[in-house]
Amino acid sequence: MLAAADLNPPDALDGFLADFWKQIESLDPEDGGSGGQTVRGKLLAFAEERFRGVTAMKGEIDALLEKFMENWEVARLGTVERAVLRMGAWELCNTDIPVPVVINEAVDLVNWYSSPKARALVNSTLDRIAHNCALVAKAREKHDA
Repeated sequence: MLAAADLNPPDALDGFLADFWKQIESLDPEDGGSGGQTVRGKLLAFAEERFRGVTAMKGEIDALLEKFMENWEVARLGTVERAVLRMGAWELCNTDIPVPVVINEAVDLVNWYSSPKARALVNSTLDRIAHNCALVAKAREKHDA
């Protein structure tokens, strides 16, 4: 979703999201003891929170990434690396998910969908961001204002 957002005009994103969720309606089998909440419903809430959060804070997140990437610019990153780093940075700034979990999940994503060489960049960048909580808090305050 974030990769599509990166490659498409901002005014097309709501239509993209509607089409995306329509395509995965098959994930909603009859209630199998889930208490009425479907797989699609859980996935939708989780994914849209991240999607909306990252797209709303893209400028602040990119500035944060630029500060902590060594010899790289956000614009030079591949689409997958950029999306994973943005989501990881957003999660570090806006959730209570433990730092090692955020970093590990981001490294796993980039390992699956990109080059193994990207792991080091993602790991080191998110680790630097996590260790500079003052800047993370400042980015959060700027967005909330």
